[in-house]
Amino acid sequence: MTISNVISLLGGLALFLYGMQMMSGGLETAAGDKMKSILEKLTSNRIIGVIVGMLITAVIQSSSATTVMVVGFVNAGMMSLRQAVWIIMGANIGTTITGQLIALDIGAIAPVIAFIGVVMVVFIKNAKANCIGEIIAGLGVLFIGMEMMSTAMLPLRESQSFISLMTTFSNPFFGILAGAVFTAVIQSSSASVGILQALALNGLIGLDGAVYVLFGQNIGTCITAVLASIGTNREAKQTTVIHLTFNIIGTIIFTVICMFTPLTSFISSLTPTNPAAQIANMHTLFNIVTTLLLLPFGTYLASFAEKVLPVKDKEETEDVFESPLPTLSYQIGTSAILVEQIENEIKNIQNMAFKNVNESLSQLVNFDKQKEKDLLRSEDKVNTINLKLSEYITEALGIEQNSENSFKMSVYYHLLIDIERISNYAVRIQKYQEKVTLNSEEKDRIGQLQNLIFMASKDLKDLKKEEEHYGRIKAFCKEIKRRQTKRMKEKSISFELTLFFSQLVNDVERINEHMLAIARDYNMIVVHEA
Repeated sequence: MTISNVISLLGGLALFLYGMQMMSGGLETAAGDKMKSILEKLTSNRIIGVIVGMLITAVIQSSSATTVMVVGFVNAGMMSLRQAVWIIMGANIGTTITGQLIALDIGAIAPVIAFIGVVMVVFIKNAKANCIGEIIAGLGVLFIGMEMMSTAMLPLRESQSFISLMTTFSNPFFGILAGAVFTAVIQSSSASVGILQALALNGLIGLDGAVYVLFGQNIGTCITAVLASIGTNREAKQTTVIHLTFNIIGTIIFTVICMFTPLTSFISSLTPTNPAAQIANMHTLFNIVTTLLLLPFGTYLASFAEKVLPVKDKEETEDVFESPLPTLSYQIGTSAILVEQIENEIKNIQNMAFKNVNESLSQLVNFDKQKEKDLLRSEDKVNTINLKLSEYITEALGIEQNSENSFKMSVYYHLLIDIERISNYAVRIQKYQEKVTLNSEEKDRIGQLQNLIFMASKDLKDLKKEEEHYGRIKAFCKEIKRRQTKRMKEKSISFELTLFFSQLVNDVERINEHMLAIARDYNMIVVHEA
């Protein structure tokens, strides 16, 4: 095999993988932000969940991409571990469609398929048509790459050392190990199965050796999800345990069957002149049968994963976020995951900010030294999350392909500023307690302010209600100012107390304005979606 053949093989593999990436990108742009609602509606039933996983994977030609998406959804709290089981099972079936298409030998028309897709992307001025065109073009590029790999491997038929290497794969251990390692390296079972089919088409390996490599490839494909789970929460990591367990169980079952029954000979006899179809059929059979066998035990797989990787107590985790934010990528489902998790984190620090305001007003009435320290720590956490989340949103906007989600994240970026300012005012308010001693009437007024802000903080996503709260707080602040002015004229209030109420009212008015700004931001998103 010459250098030219090696370069051609690598080029073909690059096109194959790039074709899958194009298909995944097209689906992500078309429906990535809708994945959340689709999966919420369809994964409650195990059968439908399997079908959904199968269809998504069949479109993007990659079980790894689907599983990575599921890991992200579980990490973001958008999907339960038990819902994820069915999607993973379906993904394993859906990924077999690539091998079946290769077996049909449509490589001859692959350039035509790619051309049709490119025409749709370049000449049709419609976003949805462009996404479909990207999927079709990706499919064509994928098969052009497959043809290049197959052609590059032709000289290997003359290599005795390579043929000798292929015969060692008849040993189940070496075959499974080779398939797992190679697939883990290129992170695509579809590509590794395609290469295996190319070897078979060139007469370099028979089904009796290929089956064990094939089983190993199903284990190796799990490495992508394992890598994607690094930095995620325990529930997301449990998802990868399920994926790995599923394929290991399937491999054990089919290895035993192939060693002690004539299954391999039977599959070969179905398409004796088409070795690529033999591999595709075995791959399909492996995943369908394993899914059918394990479908009744899906909840047990989830329970097993929970025992292997038990969830740690929240206080044991050092991550500043409620759940670790997903790694930014073009993977399918990333849009839905990003938006959902950013929304969750904004809700988290929003609650923290208003809790700080509530505590600071309570401190004016009944000061506690420990609560002062707790408030300062909480404020530091709000600032830290705010900074990290702002940086994350900025990076996310750089890769986001969906205009609706880009708009949402831009609004969230500005919304974070208002939340941080509210929390900052809480710390300022707390400091005022050092200056004065309040009587029961003054404490009662602070309690009323506290209640008004609390009620307003609960309706931030309803602009009409928030405007009503805004008016009430503004009127109450105006009334406090009026009363203070009257008491100053009567000389029944000290200068320190006058200054205290002046500063307090000013800060409350600023908090009131920031709450209204937050409500308007949320309303912008609602209007944009409509």
